[in-house]
Amino acid sequence: MINTPYLYEYAYRVRRYINASILINHGGLLLKPLITAKPGSSGSKARYWIEEHTKYVATTTHDPEILPLVIERGEGVWIYDVDGNKYLDFTSSIGVCNFGYPTHPEIKKAIIEQLDRIAHAAGTDFYNPYQVMLAKKLASVSPGDFPKKVFFSNSGTEANEAAVKLVRQATGRKFIIAFYGGFHGRTMGSLALTASKSVQKKGVFPWMPGVIHVPYPNPYRNPWHIDGYENPGELVNRVLEFIEEYVFDKLIPPEEVAAVVSEPIQGEGGYVVPPRVFFTELKKLIDKYGVLFIDDEVQMGIGRTGKLFAIEHFNVAPEVITLAKAFGGGAIPIGATIYRSELDFKQPGIHSNTFGGHALACIAALKTIEVAESLLHRVVELEKIFIEKLSPLREKYEKVGDVRGIGLAWGVEFVVDKKSKRPDPTTRNKVVKTALENGLVLLPCGKSSVRLIPPLIITEEEVKIGLEIFEKSIREVSS
Repeated sequence: MINTPYLYEYAYRVRRYINASILINHGGLLLKPLITAKPGSSGSKARYWIEEHTKYVATTTHDPEILPLVIERGEGVWIYDVDGNKYLDFTSSIGVCNFGYPTHPEIKKAIIEQLDRIAHAAGTDFYNPYQVMLAKKLASVSPGDFPKKVFFSNSGTEANEAAVKLVRQATGRKFIIAFYGGFHGRTMGSLALTASKSVQKKGVFPWMPGVIHVPYPNPYRNPWHIDGYENPGELVNRVLEFIEEYVFDKLIPPEEVAAVVSEPIQGEGGYVVPPRVFFTELKKLIDKYGVLFIDDEVQMGIGRTGKLFAIEHFNVAPEVITLAKAFGGGAIPIGATIYRSELDFKQPGIHSNTFGGHALACIAALKTIEVAESLLHRVVELEKIFIEKLSPLREKYEKVGDVRGIGLAWGVEFVVDKKSKRPDPTTRNKVVKTALENGLVLLPCGKSSVRLIPPLIITEEEVKIGLEIFEKSIREVSS
């Protein structure tokens, strides 16, 4: 009999080389969800832990009425809760576990080997080869044919804080432009950039000053009521016109703006994909005024869209790129701020941290990049299934307003009706809860959207199973 951990490690390796579904038959259970107890039901182990969590752990973003999921373990693209229920994961644990659970065997092997050398080596005060190796790799694979340097940190919000500090001290300019719908973190600097949901700023003013928000070119929902799918050029022109004629001309001189910050695809804001010409035209505009571009790849980077960096789809080389989430392979937290060398901090002490350049995290991230690069072609292939299965939902269901995505980053937006396009968070929440009860784990995003972001190691068969459950859940909620 094959030991279970080795069985799943073998399956991980096989996934990389064959374009077929893998059926793991362990204890008579085929590759499908198995729900034996209603998630979070009264008397369940999940209900006990939810109640204990509520007593002892800080209030964050949990909602036990919608997602009463208490995770015990994971294997590949499957999650098991404390009651033994088995779920197919379409969340990658908020885009962190891009390579499945508990972690990819190659990343695990690299981490274990590094633990025998050293884990923390005070990388901002002492030197170590591991952060240099990772910085060189990032400089070579990230967009832009120019010299680069890297600041390492622990998370996406810290990577974005570093980016803001970097561009302000490098340019001497104080203002930053960000977009409505954007999410860049919840600490007081990155929170100022965030404009995803007002609750994220409730009761905590003042946050960092100097941030101006402008409309994002959301093809489905924008202030000008332009159909951005039919008229992408007109939508892009309106956004650029707003920046130049309203912000630069009437609010702040462009020579006082240090940077524009944006996600290549808005994540928390609803998985919104802008018109393909947007970033090239935006870059032309801001280059005219010497304004830098910060590309926040925290949720979309490391292979999620079929490119290592999502901004590569838009043929733009940002001056600054931020990374986190999946960058540590789902095992070790790590963030990075990649930037033009000439922007570097002017003297020692302007910026630093404790865990930056953490040796173990850097080794995990190095192997993560290697694994991600090996899976990019699979993401491109699997995108075709998402297009085939999700696109018809717009016509089949009155409540489905929009479907959008690239690679394995998809958003489905729910509306009261197609004519008004009024957001329908109630239906969205019911779909998420029903999907969980059917064995599929989803996460909300935006006002009334669902994100579908499975681990990149997922097979064609597993994709089809997940999308079938998703449509089944929509159908059950709609009936």
